[in-house]
Amino acid sequence: RNFFSKRTKELKPAVQSAPGWKLFGKVPPRENLPKDSKIIQQEYEARTGRMYKPQPPAARRKNIEFEPLSTTALILEDRPANLPAKSMEEALRHRQEYDEMVAEAKKREIKEAHKRKKIMRERFKQEENIASAMVIWVNEILPNWEGMRATRRVRELWWQGLPPSVRGKVWSLAVGNELNITPELYEIFLSRAKERWKSFSETSSENDTEGASVADREASLELIKLDISRTFPSLYIFQKGGPYHDLLHSVLGAYTCYRPDVGYVQGMSFIAAVLILNLEEADAFIAFANLLNKPCQLAFFRVDHSMMLKYFAAFEVFFEENLPKLFLHFKSYSLTPDIYLIDWIFTLYSKSLPLDLACRVWDVFCRDGEEFLFRTGLGILRLYEDILLQMDFIHIAQFLTKLPEDITSEKLFSCIAAIQMQNSNKKWAQVFASLMKDNKEGDKNHSPAQKS
Repeated sequence: RNFFSKRTKELKPAVQSAPGWKLFGKVPPRENLPKDSKIIQQEYEARTGRMYKPQPPAARRKNIEFEPLSTTALILEDRPANLPAKSMEEALRHRQEYDEMVAEAKKREIKEAHKRKKIMRERFKQEENIASAMVIWVNEILPNWEGMRATRRVRELWWQGLPPSVRGKVWSLAVGNELNITPELYEIFLSRAKERWKSFSETSSENDTEGASVADREASLELIKLDISRTFPSLYIFQKGGPYHDLLHSVLGAYTCYRPDVGYVQGMSFIAAVLILNLEEADAFIAFANLLNKPCQLAFFRVDHSMMLKYFAAFEVFFEENLPKLFLHFKSYSLTPDIYLIDWIFTLYSKSLPLDLACRVWDVFCRDGEEFLFRTGLGILRLYEDILLQMDFIHIAQFLTKLPEDITSEKLFSCIAAIQMQNSNKKWAQVFASLMKDNKEGDKNHSPAQKS
């Protein structure tokens, strides 16, 4: 202050005459200059009769090994000179509060460090298990597939999850190729799809080379394009410009030409995307077509209401058997399985669950078939049973439509393992077959010939 004293005196008149500013124009200059902090302190002491003696700076915050990087440290600071000093009691209280904050911060840091170490240990253990399992699959199981696939050892290893490097191969073998599709057949249908896309983009006339209606062409073009952009958006690989965008478009387009009776249905893009991530293009199409040809998938994608109702009825039989309290809770709100099961079955859980967990569900689904899809649904309900019992209709529907993202494979699969797919000594296939039989007998009883 003394160093620049002359300069300050020269600038005083300029400061006094400088006009002030406000948002919408000039305002007159302030008549009273802002007071110096020392003047404010002197005026305060004159009014109160107190004298302020600041503590020496060296006495503050000694030997503090850890300080949280936040404003909590400000409680140890002395007040500005223009404010009354802290009392001894207040200073001690602030010191105690600060020490407690530091202790809590240290505890949190130690807890988080232990958590990170635990996660790393589990990850290393998982990687070791995957590496050892991969050796077994490559050297022992895959070369002797037909002889070993049904053995207890292989089934137990299968339950633990397939190594990513062999996942696609095992899926292909497990799904099979009953339709006898070849890579050459895929190329034929892909070229047909490209011709249709080209003709549709060139003309908007109702006549098409394949004889398809405008609605069919829109289903194979606009809906596919729209759904591709919504497929795993967080990965950014299937959206326009991504490495797998054209590949996914090709597989879905070729399928609409291969199965015009089914066409394209929302949800197919997620199934095709998961296969593309694990298989080559032609192999992904072969697995996709054969997978959608299974009875359960065909019933859902063709929107066969009578068959879908049978699947829902069978699901409810095992729902009541395994989770009676939750079953009655759902019944009290008239919450039927179609509200949440349709989305799960349509996408084979690839949209509802994290991708790595969905792939593990697919692993066992390829082993056990459609039964495991419904068993997984019951496992999810078991996992969140306590939460769901506290919810009403709207919140249950919202919760099951968008499941929590922190769901882990260990918790889910332990719940799935606890689900018993047996009712009155009848397994899933037997319960479903009896429902189909009852339906056929009911149709006979209600037929016109029977009435006459």
